[in-house]
Amino acid sequence: MTGNTLRTFMLLAAMTALFMGVGWLIGGTGGALIALAIAAAMNLWTWWNADKIVLRMHNAREIRPDERDPRLLDMARDTIAMADRAGMPRPRVYVIETDQPNAFATGRDPANAAVAATTGLMARLSRQEIAGVMAHELAHVKNRDTLTMTVTATLAGAIGFLANIAIFFGGRERGGLLAALAIAIFAPMAAALVQMAISRAREYEADRLGAQICGDPMWLAGALEKIERAARATINPGAERNPATAHMFIINPLNGQRADNLFSTHPSTSNRIVKLRAMAGVSAASPAGPWSPRGPWG
Repeated sequence: MTGNTLRTFMLLAAMTALFMGVGWLIGGTGGALIALAIAAAMNLWTWWNADKIVLRMHNAREIRPDERDPRLLDMARDTIAMADRAGMPRPRVYVIETDQPNAFATGRDPANAAVAATTGLMARLSRQEIAGVMAHELAHVKNRDTLTMTVTATLAGAIGFLANIAIFFGGRERGGLLAALAIAIFAPMAAALVQMAISRAREYEADRLGAQICGDPMWLAGALEKIERAARATINPGAERNPATAHMFIINPLNGQRADNLFSTHPSTSNRIVKLRAMAGVSAASPAGPWSPRGPWG
């Protein structure tokens, strides 16, 4: 069992315990048992379907071989070519219709993975920079980060929903409205803390491996700089509706959240760029040299 798989099992157990605690505060022992049954069903469903849930949340559309937009088709082909170069199963490639440049990866394992990029990414970045971004997402797939990321997103959203239910039930058996308010505040915070614990180190490692997959750290460094600048000025409606998925994106998609602080799911972009530039200055990212995009889009 890999470290990420073990971490996912621990996450599912922690979320189940939190569900039971909220259920107990709402309805005593009976509420805890009902919450346990719901959590067990949700864990099983999430394990197999979390990637589909997240892609649906963002209205992602799979790029097919008959895609008419040549930029989207070339992006998909480049991503698959890099996956082949890295010795990985080929992922499904999706596009999200939003002006904010961003991307994420999802799926329970490399054989069932998907990567998604926004139309804003296509409009603002060069082909090499887009390749750097998609290589970063492939790195998440190769490192098996996507299972933990995707399960966390769906369960964190569910906990927020359960906390809101607590307000309506009032937690009459265990402390009344004040207990329900405490649940509504602290349960989502607990889920967010779990997200933060798995995000920052994972992003740095994906940057490092992504630079090796595409072959040039400066492609990803340039992409991060452009994405960070544009993301702060552009709303991502799907992410704003589903903030529990924010940690999955290459750059925090929620407006107004910056830098390294206690409540940030992402490391500072400037710190990431510094590390990538250091990689470029020390040695080539890949012994095989930079991967070369092919085709008319350059």
